[in-house]
Amino acid sequence: MRINLFLIIAVTYLSGCSDNTVKTGNHMAPESSEDSLLTKIQQQTFQYFYQGANPKSGLARERIHIDGDYPLNDQQVVTTGGSGFGLMATVVAMERGFITKEQGEAQLNKAINFLASVPRFHGAWAHWYNGDLGTVMAFSDKDNGGDIVETAFLAQGLITVREYLKAGDVAQKSIAAKADSLWKDIDWNFYTNQKNVLYWHWSPDHGFGMNHAIQGFDECLIAYVLAAASPQHAITPQVYHEGWARSGAIKTPTSKYEIPTILKHNSKEGQIGPLFWSHYSFLGLNPKGLTDKYADYGEVVTNHTKINIAYANSNPSGYKGYGADKGWGWTASYSIKGYDAHHPDNDSGVISPTAALSSIPYTPKESIAFARYLFDHLQSKVWGTYGFYDAYSETENWFPKRYLAIDQGPIVIMIENYRSGLIWDLFMQAPEVKVGLKKLGFDSPYLK
Repeated sequence: MRINLFLIIAVTYLSGCSDNTVKTGNHMAPESSEDSLLTKIQQQTFQYFYQGANPKSGLARERIHIDGDYPLNDQQVVTTGGSGFGLMATVVAMERGFITKEQGEAQLNKAINFLASVPRFHGAWAHWYNGDLGTVMAFSDKDNGGDIVETAFLAQGLITVREYLKAGDVAQKSIAAKADSLWKDIDWNFYTNQKNVLYWHWSPDHGFGMNHAIQGFDECLIAYVLAAASPQHAITPQVYHEGWARSGAIKTPTSKYEIPTILKHNSKEGQIGPLFWSHYSFLGLNPKGLTDKYADYGEVVTNHTKINIAYANSNPSGYKGYGADKGWGWTASYSIKGYDAHHPDNDSGVISPTAALSSIPYTPKESIAFARYLFDHLQSKVWGTYGFYDAYSETENWFPKRYLAIDQGPIVIMIENYRSGLIWDLFMQAPEVKVGLKKLGFDSPYLK
């Protein structure tokens, strides 16, 4: 396979960077301040969605392997959910001056035009497309149609872009209007299959044959919030309460390491899920002060993260490099034996940098300590063209040079939410989001 697009030795600085921006690249000198450390991580990680984007579509590639080991045709695969994260990361890059406003607008325009041109399924996008041809690429045998969860992640980005550009000049308003039209065309109610729950997939060949009801708690809360927020295709509150919340059974008294989980994780009894469950819905949806009759969501995501830290300190299997001031954080990522959903009850000594870094709004001290540990101790083993590689194992001396879109995007966005609240503020100010939250019985400081 041709991999010359990805054999990039260093990231070239783009115009628009301020004089005091920390230079990217593979130099691993100790950081002088928290601010410069976080800028360095954000700026280099963003390049996954800019220099690493599919050139024709402007969307995020599903994966980039710097080490060159690609499955057949994988270089053309673009991912809708990861591209939603890329839209939000581009807003961060424009605001921070990693790229100029004009460069960002051109990238957003290309991506949104591509999204408007590809096949959709009752308004929903497929999980994967061929970024060169604009055709659907099946994610699995029956998954060749609409994916309402990936669509929700993408819609989260479209709304953020709209809010960022809607008061701008003529060109910016045009991008905002196209983003607005795309998200409003999603027929969320169709994906209930006339029942009080959302179903993840619909295929023109298999209908609702995958029969995957979306129930909490996992990464899918944002799908219900946006489904309730839709001006034209909204679900009823009963779909949320009976479907996602399982008629109240989502609540649980379970604790781990004496830390309450509050909500039942959508996993085996007594286990918690991977940390992306506390990231993907909350890239735009601010969990701080967000409550409904089931939970305080700031407490839910923070406790989920603290359980990971407690597990790292306990380190029952004696893996190398574990600890609150060392390596911690488990999520779905590459693994020694392929792709796996890592969590404290499913740990093979593999750590995913996105898990701790994307948790920075919840546990800033431990997340920053983790970043410093990587820079100070593992250096170029874990840092490359697009920031930190997807996963590593000190125990197995395993340091693959590979990236995944869905893991890189939350790093840029959640660091920004920690630093300025930019993406949270843009998304939460959207009038439809406020309507959806109120409709489902949520309270939030943004609703005051």
